[in-house]
Amino acid sequence: MKRTGALWRHARLATMQPGTPWGWLDDGALLVQGDRLAWVGPDAKLPRDLRPDAEHDLQGALVTPGLIDAHTHLVYGGERAAEFELRLQGAGYEAIARAGGGILSTVAATRAATDQQLFDSAAARARAFMAEGVTTLEVKSGYGLSQVHESRCLAVARRLGRELPLTVRCTSLAAHALPAEYAGRPDDYIDAACSWLAGQQAAGLVDAVDAFCDTIGFTPAQTDRIFRAAQALGLPVKLHAEQLSDQGGAALAARHGALSCDHLEHLSAVGIAAMRVSGTVAMLLPGAYYFLRETRLPPLQALREAGVPIAIASDHNPGSCPALSLLLMLNMACTLFRMTPEEALRGVTVNAARALGLPDRGRLAPRLRADFAVWDAEHPRELAYRFGHNPCRRVVCGGVLRASA
Repeated sequence: MKRTGALWRHARLATMQPGTPWGWLDDGALLVQGDRLAWVGPDAKLPRDLRPDAEHDLQGALVTPGLIDAHTHLVYGGERAAEFELRLQGAGYEAIARAGGGILSTVAATRAATDQQLFDSAAARARAFMAEGVTTLEVKSGYGLSQVHESRCLAVARRLGRELPLTVRCTSLAAHALPAEYAGRPDDYIDAACSWLAGQQAAGLVDAVDAFCDTIGFTPAQTDRIFRAAQALGLPVKLHAEQLSDQGGAALAARHGALSCDHLEHLSAVGIAAMRVSGTVAMLLPGAYYFLRETRLPPLQALREAGVPIAIASDHNPGSCPALSLLLMLNMACTLFRMTPEEALRGVTVNAARALGLPDRGRLAPRLRADFAVWDAEHPRELAYRFGHNPCRRVVCGGVLRASA
């Protein structure tokens, strides 16, 4: 074998490959060539004629795939700590939203911010995730709610992916809330939001389309119109579904072959069956569940029994989950939703990749993208066990050792 690539040796590998718990290799090695993994296997079985350009002895450290946060709202202006205080005094999420707070207050702050201000604040948030081993994340729009401002937010998200050592997927979420200028005219707003998609796609700003289908969001019929417009352009869809009520959104999304349905506290058996058939990922968001002090759990056991893939994400946003730790979400998924530590880690690796339509990552295997994290830990269950602690030692993203985030 010719002299090429970087070799990472003597690691405890949680490859997340199917067939064995964690895809475990007790003393494994990784060969990186370019931005891909060229060889993954037991250290003792490394090819004898291998002559790497660089060699790293990890001395038994844990290595996992790079973490993937497949649901964030990272680009926005302002903050909503006052609403947090009101909620603690008894005001409900819907009451705050209907009084003009909630999403619309963030919309006003986002529209008032400059592009550079939006980038600087979003980049700081992204770096917090990167420091914990995140190599891919999704950023949704949804705080502009006009043609100009939605495109601004998506452009900021694209810039994050260009200027940071991080893969960023951009999702158009114009159907997030009804802006003040369209008060009483939700169908007119949906018409407008549908018309913006072609321009966003032509400008290279959008990878997928999302909507909020719920009592304070949009109806199933309006959501269906957004999805039809997206798919006419060849854009995949996903949905904020069944968070506050059962609107049948998951079944609707599944009929459109959605990548994921997200939240799902009120998911019905009908929705689960539809997601099973379509292969749609169930994206659970324990941070929002915790922050809003919800009491209805997503139907985890029914999802398991149906074989629906389950992902976990931060849902970072200013109103219902201002968390900046994907590792904390692992712990919450276990403690609040009773997921196993392995299920939780699969939820931020292989299943999160599936939720973004990115089959080239989320596992450690030849020909996949060389995204991985090195941890000061002996076993991957420790990543869900501890919280308030960051054991991430090093991160390789696209084959390149990343400097400290």
